[in-house]
Amino acid sequence: MPLTANDPTRTSWLDIPTHTDFPMQNIPFGVFLTRDDIITIGTRIGDYAIDLGALHQLGYFEGIQLTDDIFLQDSLNDFISDGKKTWRLVRNRISDIFLKDNSKLRDNEEHRKQVLFTLDEIEMQLPVDIGDYTDFYASKEHATNVGSLFRDPENALLPNWLRIPIGYHGRSSSIIPSGTPIRRPIGQTKPGDDGTPGFGPSKLLDFELEMAFITTDTNDLGKRVSVKEAEDYIFGLVLFNDWSARDIQAWEYVPLGPFLGKSFASTISPWIVTLDALESFRTEGPAQEPTPLPYLQQSKKNNFDIHLEAAIQPENGEETVVANSNFKYMYWSMAQQLAHHTVNGCNVRSGDMMGSGTISGPTKDSYGSMLELTWRGQNPLKLNDGSERKFIEDGDTVIMRAHCTRNGLRIGFGECSGKILPAIPF
Repeated sequence: MPLTANDPTRTSWLDIPTHTDFPMQNIPFGVFLTRDDIITIGTRIGDYAIDLGALHQLGYFEGIQLTDDIFLQDSLNDFISDGKKTWRLVRNRISDIFLKDNSKLRDNEEHRKQVLFTLDEIEMQLPVDIGDYTDFYASKEHATNVGSLFRDPENALLPNWLRIPIGYHGRSSSIIPSGTPIRRPIGQTKPGDDGTPGFGPSKLLDFELEMAFITTDTNDLGKRVSVKEAEDYIFGLVLFNDWSARDIQAWEYVPLGPFLGKSFASTISPWIVTLDALESFRTEGPAQEPTPLPYLQQSKKNNFDIHLEAAIQPENGEETVVANSNFKYMYWSMAQQLAHHTVNGCNVRSGDMMGSGTISGPTKDSYGSMLELTWRGQNPLKLNDGSERKFIEDGDTVIMRAHCTRNGLRIGFGECSGKILPAIPF
């Protein structure tokens, strides 16, 4: 099916800012609360939020097989379950509705009042009901840095890392939309000389600059998804900050991996950018040596050239960009991650989320966490206000952004932000 919505020559009758993350060619999907306190599924073009539930009720999706309530829900799960054919039909139709010369909605003032909202009239919600969440560890540079910090730098990568996409099962209940504040977590830390563990608020609170992909229903229990078919089951991507309490994590992670050091909060950007919208930004990933086993071998460009940045904004201060990375650095692609996730017969469902793991690049300014940027606190970062950071302090807001650019076209994700509040006294 042609991706007509991707046509870079398309323009809209809406007034769209020149450098927006959300041009006509993006058309992401999300869930928001309207000025009338109604939750609806919507999309965004420029600085307008568009109520897809209202558009559907007014007959603008005529000819597309959709249930009456498909956009009148508080999550995108059912829409995502309808599959790629439906996603493409709806996205193409939305693009047609807002084409510059299409007068059907443009010249109907009453309909526009029901459909269009300015951003200050809405409140973004979590876009999907996330049943399961898996976090991968798929950036070679990040894994090498962490291995160097905590093990032998000469043997930073464990033998399995270059053979399989490493992952763990995360906590979906604490995934929150951008803008939601986070309480500093409390937990146990490594014992001192007396052998008794420490206990209290985390002193080594960190961010992790990640992307995450949202799946549709992929396979029945006991069956698998091939690497060639995997992208057919990926709806789209969000920016992802998988907050980490490094001191809590360091004490608990042996032998079963992350627990309280990760499960207290994870922040995502609220608009899901479809894989279709990113089609023009495909690129080759890093060379994979040794050659993966046959079930992980891929033949097409499965990485995406998405620029990422992370900034720290102190309370009542200006922000400082502390990291610039790129999604193309991912050693294991999304298709490989999903193929590996299901090779044992594990069933994946609509609305499940798969985190990339921290995305670090080859240079110091492209490292995707404070753990790496300050090299475990040994090299503090200086912010624009003159203050220094080894890790994230109370009152700090971490802001992440991501976008692609090619031939004058920009597709972005908006912001993924969260402010750290002091721990609740125990």
